[in-house]
This record gives sequence, C-alpha cells and structure tokens, in this order.
Amino acid sequence: MKEFMMIFTGADYADLGLSPEDLQNRMGKWFAWGNKMENAGILRGGNALNPNMRRIVGENRTVTDLTSTEVKEIVGGYYLVEAKDFDAVEKIAQDFPDYDLGGTVEIREVMVFDK
Repeated sequence: MKEFMMIFTGADYADLGLSPEDLQNRMGKWFAWGNKMENAGILRGGNALNPNMRRIVGENRTVTDLTSTEVKEIVGGYYLVEAKDFDAVEKIAQDFPDYDLGGTVEIREVMVFDK
C-alpha cells in the first residue's frame, strides 16, 4: 500500500454566497465522505485550509498577502489516504462533494525516501 494526497481546489464557499442551509448540507457531505474513508481504514489525515494566504516568491523573497477573491482557485484542503495505486484513489475521489461547484481533486503520491 502507498500513501496518496488528495488536494482540493476550487472557489471559497464565502465567495459563492451559499446560504447557511446550503453550507450545512455541504458540510454534511464532507463529513459523510470522510467517515466513509475512515470506516474503510484508508484515511490517514487531512485538514481544511483557511482561504487567506501569504505568498513568498523569488530571490528577493517578495511577500504578498492574498485572499480567495484575488486568486482563481484556492487549495481548500487535503486528505491523506492509503491505497494500492492511483486508480484506487481515483475511485475514492468520485465522492468528492464539490464537483458540482467546479471543484477539483488533484491526486499526488507521497514520496518515500530511504533513511
């Protein structure tokens, strides 16, 4: 088994103007998906990320504070899962709750280095 990170990108919920009921329903879908992975024994961790960000770029280390309204897509969070291969993670990602909002799941295998 290998570890994979599913990275979630899309618009910030606050920018979409979701009603409190829509937001609660959306969170319910996220919790159900997380619980499904946890019950299957494949979820190794994960977090939602705050939409505010600080970017440091280049040799001069130029610092810019950004909000979700200033970038096209934000990384909203990630899950770390254990699976056999990319195909298995792709199957898990079919339940991602935000496809209907234009969200994206990027799957990356975690590199393992010899110590």
